[in-house]
Amino acid sequence: MLAEKNKIIFGPINSRRFGMSLGIDLSPALKQCNFDCLYCELAPSATVSSQTQTITVDQIIKELTPHLNDTIDVITLTANGEPTLYPHLNELIDEIDKIKNSTETLILTNSATLVDETVFHALLKLDQVKLSLDAISNDVFKKIDRPHKNIDVSQIVERVTAFSKIYKGKLFIEILFVHSLNDTKEEISKLNAVLLQINASRIDLGTIDRPPAYPVVGISYKELHEASLMFDNSLPIHIASRVHAEPNNTYYSDEDIINTLDKRPLTMDDINLLFDEDSKKRLEQLITDGKIVKKLVSNLEFLIPQNNLKRKREK
Repeated sequence: MLAEKNKIIFGPINSRRFGMSLGIDLSPALKQCNFDCLYCELAPSATVSSQTQTITVDQIIKELTPHLNDTIDVITLTANGEPTLYPHLNELIDEIDKIKNSTETLILTNSATLVDETVFHALLKLDQVKLSLDAISNDVFKKIDRPHKNIDVSQIVERVTAFSKIYKGKLFIEILFVHSLNDTKEEISKLNAVLLQINASRIDLGTIDRPPAYPVVGISYKELHEASLMFDNSLPIHIASRVHAEPNNTYYSDEDIINTLDKRPLTMDDINLLFDEDSKKRLEQLITDGKIVKKLVSNLEFLIPQNNLKRKREK
């Protein structure tokens, strides 16, 4: 595995959410970001609106090419900071497309630069896009994400929504919860209202699972599960974080299991944390009887009541 400091290419890493991922760091030498998030795993730093130190597209392609093979599911564009600040992003995507064959391209972005038309249209060419959206309220957004001056969360929401309407690939939305900031009923309600207007393949709920830049804490798996139940059950919610995940070992009757999965489809990882052993056996029987079925959603397998397979979201 490639892991040397300042290496442009790193991995491959087996990501549960995205498969076998080969990473491209578009800012390998230093942090360059338009956010200074409380939860960032990198050290605090002043925000910027553009990269001052850049690498060339030729450098990236030269390092990337030898590491491409049939075992790689995605080429992931990321950075020590925000990858969409890379000034040659559009050209880079075109060059990767020439050599990637069946491997898909993915970017992990904080969404803020979608207000830039060049970035907006460059991201449309990617196979997969993961957009962060931690808050809707301007005060909460500024507290958590600590954005560069003049970044307006309402404009971000507008562009994320517009992007989702025309994007043809797999769109993921990620919300990272910080204790007592964006985990309130009020903020979740606002997030829910916005997400109902966004066409996402999957919405990942996470929390802090690495040492953060600032003295803040995440929320537990139990709290993440409770938060997931506050979102409309038509949304493709997935609990992405297992930090502080302690088994609940709770009893679920057949009716409880069906009602629970009706409200929020779960993965087997969730089931193993929530259900006691007898309830897991009842679930297995419901699967055998065809009352509960498995549904693959963007690399992840969810359990869902058979009656809900054809349920469509109502706008």
